[in-house]
Amino acid sequence: MEVDDPNDLNDMVSHNAEVQAGVKRIEAVSKSWTKTSLIIAYVTLLLIANVTSLEIQVTSLLTPYATSAFQQHSLVSTVTVIQGVVSAVIKPPMGKIADVFGRLESFMITIFLYTIGYIQQAASNNVKTFASAQIFWAAGFNGLQILQQIFVADTTDLLNRAFYSTLFDVPFLWTVWAAPEIDEKILKDTTWRWGYGIWAIILPICFIPLAVSLRMNQKKAKRLGYAFPSPFRGHTLFQVLKSLWFDLDFFGLLLLAAAISLILLPLTLAPNANHEWKNASMISMLVVGGLTLIVFPFWETSKKFAPKAFFPPSLLKSRTVIAGTLIAFFYFMAFYMSVFPYFNSYLLIVQNKSVTTAGNITRVFSFSSTVPSIVVSLVIKYTGHYKYYVTLGSCIYLMGMGIMFRYRNEDATTATLVGTQIVIGVGGGFLNVPVQLGVQASASHQQVAAVTTVWLTLLEVGGAVGSAISGAIWSTYIPRKLQQYLPEEIAANYTLLYGDITKSSDYITYPAGSPTRIAINRAYQETMYLLLIGALVAAAPIVPLTFFLQNYKLHEMEQPVEGRVIGSSKKKEGGNNKMIKLMRRNLATDSSS
Repeated sequence: MEVDDPNDLNDMVSHNAEVQAGVKRIEAVSKSWTKTSLIIAYVTLLLIANVTSLEIQVTSLLTPYATSAFQQHSLVSTVTVIQGVVSAVIKPPMGKIADVFGRLESFMITIFLYTIGYIQQAASNNVKTFASAQIFWAAGFNGLQILQQIFVADTTDLLNRAFYSTLFDVPFLWTVWAAPEIDEKILKDTTWRWGYGIWAIILPICFIPLAVSLRMNQKKAKRLGYAFPSPFRGHTLFQVLKSLWFDLDFFGLLLLAAAISLILLPLTLAPNANHEWKNASMISMLVVGGLTLIVFPFWETSKKFAPKAFFPPSLLKSRTVIAGTLIAFFYFMAFYMSVFPYFNSYLLIVQNKSVTTAGNITRVFSFSSTVPSIVVSLVIKYTGHYKYYVTLGSCIYLMGMGIMFRYRNEDATTATLVGTQIVIGVGGGFLNVPVQLGVQASASHQQVAAVTTVWLTLLEVGGAVGSAISGAIWSTYIPRKLQQYLPEEIAANYTLLYGDITKSSDYITYPAGSPTRIAINRAYQETMYLLLIGALVAAAPIVPLTFFLQNYKLHEMEQPVEGRVIGSSKKKEGGNNKMIKLMRRNLATDSSS
């Protein structure tokens, strides 16, 4: 192969040296893929997506009942924040593990963590155990999410990637309607614990075909001479640990996890503590978390301490990556202040909806966002553009937030509540997938796992921030307003109403029109308005941020992937001068202005 420019050769050598073992391994496996093995892999991933989609729909509706069983309904947001924190911090190490060890090994770890989380949630006897189980569950769920997207990025070109990424959202078209019925059946015939425990059996069984397919192709790649030896072979234990320390950017990820956890958790825990913000431990957590967050970027940009930083400095120079991750952050932040975690509780209490009806209304967003995401992914495939749909989606999403603020009130009809969810769902569907695609288009194959993980991490951080703010508002204003509005003879028992959703929504004890019911509805309605104001403010920056995205013409770009690729007419054997020059030009263009 001829090289026109010596600098291109240096870039190629540097790129090959930077490619980590897990990336080399999947590139080797990709070169040995057959059509049948790819079909098996995708069918299994779709089966797993159906299981996890149904699981998250079922269990999210059960969370208020689990926390109420421990008389701690107000800690719904704390549970959600824990999920959000772990969801954010688990993606970077999982992406790194996939790069360092391999895709199969990472899948096995996530399924194991997922199963442990199910078992612990089902067996928990107090809210602390239930909350700690979210660590394992969120690690498994989000590890699986990032690995699915990395696998798609490994096996598709840019024009087809949006569509195949969206395939894993297709199950939401039916699980959103099945879950409320399943929840009602579980609560009627068994207990909420079985709503968690059944998945510890189902998921590992569904994973078996994918594990077998990946393992067989690893062996085939080795027979064909494509496989790369382990980077740790022949090294001492100290050398292996040192290599892992830098390869996984262990301390950098620890700083990120500590910063997010110590800043967000006090927002939901402090209002529930004995002395609220006078509690010294809450103040200490915020101070330490803030200092850790300040230290984090300095660590990540140090070539000495973080030579293989999770946040590659070169990607942070790309305006598309920066704008795309900020869009993800504000998108999920607004979502977790409007739809989750308290909308379902609001429907049960203020709107007097049944478990099934409340669940169906809450899940309209998932359905209405899935259909547009499928449509837009097909449009991207045939037009080669993505940016226009991001801007359109962001405008619809912001409009939806405004409509929710206007029409989510006590007198709202079911049709109105559903309509507002449809609007923000359509906006989210046009927004989400194209943004991720644009961010991935800015990266090489070595960087695609990192940039995907960065994007998903900021998405989850936004959700955690939204949940934390929701929890702070809910935990502060609901008790205060209940004490203010409840009849004097009932006001002393406000903690019971606040701590157990079944007590607040019990229309037999507190019938419609009674002073107690009016007081409860007023307290929850006024607090919901505060949440929606926050959601509207969070969604506002999304529209202007879309203008900073680079308008890539995807059909003209060289595809930064190796081996058999869906949408590519031939197998690519690596190192291509045009790819290097084009990526250099795109990066230079993307960094300008």
